[in-house]
Amino acid sequence: MSASAPIARYHVPPFPALTRSTLETLQVNLGYRCNQACAHCHVDAGPTRTEEMSAQTIAVVLQYLQHARPHTLDITGGAPELNPHFRALVRDAGALGLKIIDRCNLTILAEPGQADLAEFLAENQVRVVASLPCYGPQNVDAQRGRGVFGKSIRGLRELNALGYGRAGSALVLDLVYNPVGAHLPPAQQSLEAIYKARLFEDHGVQFNQLLTIANMPIARFRHALEREHRLDNYLQLLVDNYAAENLTNVMCRSLLSVDWQGNVFDCDFNQMLRLEFANRQPTTHLSELLETTVAGLPITVRDHCYGCTAGQGSGCSGALHA
Repeated sequence: MSASAPIARYHVPPFPALTRSTLETLQVNLGYRCNQACAHCHVDAGPTRTEEMSAQTIAVVLQYLQHARPHTLDITGGAPELNPHFRALVRDAGALGLKIIDRCNLTILAEPGQADLAEFLAENQVRVVASLPCYGPQNVDAQRGRGVFGKSIRGLRELNALGYGRAGSALVLDLVYNPVGAHLPPAQQSLEAIYKARLFEDHGVQFNQLLTIANMPIARFRHALEREHRLDNYLQLLVDNYAAENLTNVMCRSLLSVDWQGNVFDCDFNQMLRLEFANRQPTTHLSELLETTVAGLPITVRDHCYGCTAGQGSGCSGALHA
């Protein structure tokens, strides 16, 4: 099946046309290598993946940041910290005055060679957005691997000890929830209250906010749905819960996604599906955008976009409306 072909075996209404607004966030994938292999991972990351962004491509990223001047650099992976150029990118982007996000899986803090990672993030005022799909061990370990919950709690305590997530601190620690299975996330505000109560009472852990994100029917999660013969039902769930008010705030309107080779996509989900940027064929490299603007360009949409607009909506920054 080609990347642009429908991903369902029944009719899905065409997703509404979208165009780009002002660029606010450049999201950069530093590679697919990860110390985990989560069941829901839409980039199919894992310990055996070898793809990683080179120093030459990171230089282009920095050039583009100087040209486009977005507010935020959002660094992701895999485990982005495993890229040998991760820390240099953080320092150089920080020198440009950008806000920096590290999409951290928490267990990376305990990996060999990462003993000082938490301190590095704190020293550079990096906002940590950390995956934790439940406040208890059973669901987390089922989705992310045996023992991951315990390692995640230890990572959270290490970050808390440095000031992350604490009242009055400038160090921001946000957690990410995604459902364990083929259903939509619950209301973000109510779930956040439960997370904060349980994590503090059970483990003494504090954080700033919880971001709820729907599982996208692509890559590893899609394959699981197909094996269980639930893909059609899940896509129907997304379509049935479409909310037009979410279109204004979908992440692709203000975010640009860059893969480990420097190719540009409308979002990281389109990146994994290798969908063309702004209707251009073949791929567009970031170096081609160094003297132009992306505002007003068309956004490539497909069936999976219903995942960002279903219910409260979701994207890299959680629910789109309360």
